[in-house]
Amino acid sequence: MTAPPLANLINELTKLPGIGGKSASRLAYHILKRTSGEAEALASAILEVKLKIFRCPICNNMTDVDPCAICSDARRDASVICVVEEAYNIATIEQTRDFKGVFHVLLGALSPLRGVGPDDIDVVGLIKRVQGGDVREVIIATNPNVEGEATALYIAQQIRPFEVRTTRLAFGLPVGGDLEYADQVTMAKALEGRREI
Repeated sequence: MTAPPLANLINELTKLPGIGGKSASRLAYHILKRTSGEAEALASAILEVKLKIFRCPICNNMTDVDPCAICSDARRDASVICVVEEAYNIATIEQTRDFKGVFHVLLGALSPLRGVGPDDIDVVGLIKRVQGGDVREVIIATNPNVEGEATALYIAQQIRPFEVRTTRLAFGLPVGGDLEYADQVTMAKALEGRREI
């Protein structure tokens, strides 16, 4: 029998992505071993993120400043937009230090089986940026899986009328994988070998 407060914590931890019952239980017992101050610091950090972090109005990246640090960096090439599914994909590409453009976060990928259609991702925001006229290339960096490929083709179709160069990351990335797990060398090669679609 697990005490109700501990069972509640384990239950809440299982709601995190990639955390099953055993992992949640280990995390909960680890938190119990920490001091009250450390537990409060963790709780405070979670609340602070929820209160202070929001989506950049330009690119949808998670930020605490408006616009985000990438969109407001004058050294970035705003004429090249790299399109990713989720904000955490930006870190993987940034780790290569090879990409000098800006980003656009779609907030997901097309997945008819899960009920995610074109209106559920932010292609409209991307089109508005492309319509501005200063964009010369859109790099589509969606995940190399069925949903990512469908999303890439949909985006390419939507921006084709604007005659902007549209490229896709090269397949140095494993098919069926997520950008989040790609190492720096693989990501750098994928950026290097992007192709027209």
